[in-house]
Amino acid sequence: MTRPWEKSMIADAFASKERPVLTGRGGAVAAANPFAVAAAQEILNAGGTAADGLVAAQAVLAVVAPDACGLGGDMLCLVREANGRTRAFNGTGAAPQNLKTVSDEGGASVTVPGMVGAWFSLLDAYGRLPPHVVMQPAIRLARQKMPMPPSLAAALQRHRARLERYGAGQWSLLSAVAGDLVVQEELATLLDRIVKEKDHAFYSGICAEAIVKAVQAHGGAMNMDDLQSHRTVVADPVSVDFRGLRLHVQPPVTQGILLAMSIKALSALGDIPRNRIDHAGIELTDASFAFRDRAAEGERLLAEPLTLDMNKAGNRGGPRAYLHTAGVAVADRHGCCISSLVSVFDDFGSGVFVPEFGFTLNNRAGGFTSAPNDAAPGKRPVHTLAPAILETPRGPLALSTPGADGQVQTLLQVISGLAIEKIDLAKAIDRPRWRSENGRLLIEKSHPQRAELAALGHDVVEMADGDMRAGAVTVAGIVDGLPVACGDWRRTTWAGVV
Repeated sequence: MTRPWEKSMIADAFASKERPVLTGRGGAVAAANPFAVAAAQEILNAGGTAADGLVAAQAVLAVVAPDACGLGGDMLCLVREANGRTRAFNGTGAAPQNLKTVSDEGGASVTVPGMVGAWFSLLDAYGRLPPHVVMQPAIRLARQKMPMPPSLAAALQRHRARLERYGAGQWSLLSAVAGDLVVQEELATLLDRIVKEKDHAFYSGICAEAIVKAVQAHGGAMNMDDLQSHRTVVADPVSVDFRGLRLHVQPPVTQGILLAMSIKALSALGDIPRNRIDHAGIELTDASFAFRDRAAEGERLLAEPLTLDMNKAGNRGGPRAYLHTAGVAVADRHGCCISSLVSVFDDFGSGVFVPEFGFTLNNRAGGFTSAPNDAAPGKRPVHTLAPAILETPRGPLALSTPGADGQVQTLLQVISGLAIEKIDLAKAIDRPRWRSENGRLLIEKSHPQRAELAALGHDVVEMADGDMRAGAVTVAGIVDGLPVACGDWRRTTWAGVV
């Protein structure tokens, strides 16, 4: 039997006037920046796989969006193979083995950067093109002048004092204004080394020495052994069924399990009146965040009940106000699709700058909270990064969004739109959103249920349509055997096909 949503998922390519669903033949990509989309298209056109395109796009993001991500940060992705198997790559790093204390910025906030290691774990498993081809778009952009984006220029000025305090006083980006053409020669040099030596260029030798020097100069305990012992974790995802769909999320130690818990609980509610779908989603995600510090338990948390009153807001709070991260989703002609997120956590991460190679380091140690997510030597904190794969009867969709604690909430709204409200993919991404944050309910101005949600007792706070806190969804997948992609009109998200 054909369900209504199956017919409408991409039936009207212009269902969203902002971002239509695009259908390609050789591949499809959605990413946080148009330059990243162009890089993936270039690689897919050259015969690359989804993995090749993904790494090319992420490398470009490290050049154009160092406030959100970079070589000093992390990467998580879910790979849905053409044969139906899904694998989870955890490119996050641990706290130093000599850890004594943690902070929210500076050297004591840095964990081992995992993105570069994850790139080569992914390429070794699924790549087809040589690294010098995959990295070429990023190297070219870093070396041959990047137009300074207004948002990055503004972020640099907001964080100038912190960046200068932690060693970035001579960073070429700090002296640029929006629209300037800037060269990042040090970063290009490191990418050149990575092309030749793969991840060894980052985790050993002069790059590792520069990272250790910068961290220790600003109060951290990281040493060469911490970097050289880093390994990417590859595992099976956590999976739940939802009204004819199947959702795959990252296993520990990420908050992806909170999305799976919320989706499972939402499915168990049965038929939900249309005017209570958002309320139920808000209540269930708030309930799931009570288990955030226990995310390391993974699939076992699916047995935990999530409760709600369908007629009254619980005002439990839970989700926090972090915003950062960048998403990339890619599908290829072979039927593989990958969902991913890259991040340095806060804007420019720890603020600690590695001047020899032109990048800042993450502050993921700031993600440690209370037990069992308390800080300890060699331990990974719970991560906000929560990419997802959604299996549908017409093929898999790879989804991601930035927004830290908002990721779970934004993806739940898109998925429930497809599965419960049976709207098409473009409309599910386009329509107004809510975000629970620090006990308040932020709602985009044009959301039709603001007054009704307030009447249920939610502490409603209006935010502008397109506010960064509403996320920026990236989707790529395989529908009816063809690669598709859709971006979000929010932020600088874009999509493309080949």
